[in-house]
Amino acid sequence: MNLIDYGFIPTMLPEDANWIPARVTAVHKERYELVCEHGQTFGKLKKSIYYGEGIESFPTTGDFVMIAYNASGDSQIIKTLERKSFFSRRDPTPGRGEQSVAANFDYVFIIASLNYDFNLKRIERYLTLAWQSSAIPVVILTKADLVDDYTEQVKAVEKIAGSVGVYAVSAKTGYGLDTLSEYFKPRKTIVFLGSSGVGKSSLVNALAGEEIMAVNDIREDDSKGHHTTTHRQLIILNSGVMIIDTPGMRELGMWDVTVGLSEAFADVEQYFGKCKFPDCKHQSEPGCAVKSAFASGELPEERWNSYLRLKHEAKYSDDKAAYLRQKQEWHKSIAKFTKQNKKNGGFIK
Repeated sequence: MNLIDYGFIPTMLPEDANWIPARVTAVHKERYELVCEHGQTFGKLKKSIYYGEGIESFPTTGDFVMIAYNASGDSQIIKTLERKSFFSRRDPTPGRGEQSVAANFDYVFIIASLNYDFNLKRIERYLTLAWQSSAIPVVILTKADLVDDYTEQVKAVEKIAGSVGVYAVSAKTGYGLDTLSEYFKPRKTIVFLGSSGVGKSSLVNALAGEEIMAVNDIREDDSKGHHTTTHRQLIILNSGVMIIDTPGMRELGMWDVTVGLSEAFADVEQYFGKCKFPDCKHQSEPGCAVKSAFASGELPEERWNSYLRLKHEAKYSDDKAAYLRQKQEWHKSIAKFTKQNKKNGGFIK
């Protein structure tokens, strides 16, 4: 088996490489599915390196690693190679911090359904994280066969997506699938992101031309789906395209999205630096470019609120302790201000 067909580039190899490269195709707790020059195999982390020295990033689906190959059992994973792209979110389990989702992909397919589950706010969140990953985001609106007219929905997504491609498709009828051909090139990797029930598995099957993913029906009462994919896995299609399918994520917590926010909300940040005062907080200051954009209708206030909400959440995730300290100090200052104001008879002197 040639690992180059799995997207491996020989220049990824370290100069002092004494092991062979492999790609992680799935993660099962402490055991990893791998593909290497010897074919498919399994591996476990070398604990002295990953747990002892703590200098290596824990591998996730899509990562390229160096392994000490073992033909009769689990190979040892020795090193995680440098990533060209990486997607993570805040772990939904409190206290666990960042959760790795996928690595080394070329495109992020943000998949949203055109039926009752259509949610612009969720798409904004995915766009922010997708831009942060260093890959190219693409928005795929599925189940076009269930909607009589989705024109307004597409326009709404295009308005918040900027330069990102937006496509309406139907895995059931095949409508629109041909418009995705530019992304489906051999040795390219696409990560699928979206909530359960949006049709990720159906889309994979339609693009593969065969039933390679299990599909569950959605509930008729609320249009929400069941989790079909139970773990992140990399699938290679007959065309040579690789897809990393992920379990549906209804909770998509922000982690480090400094770059992602700037890309996803370029329409918002374009006004920064244009205010009368360089330290403008965009609240009640005179000559505020953001407030002027609200007044002229150039920038919807709802869009600004989305930006603030995600930035606020990302700051909380980035340094929870610092955020709580800052919040506590803010409350103290408010209390002090209120107390002083009362002492002065309700007027500031």
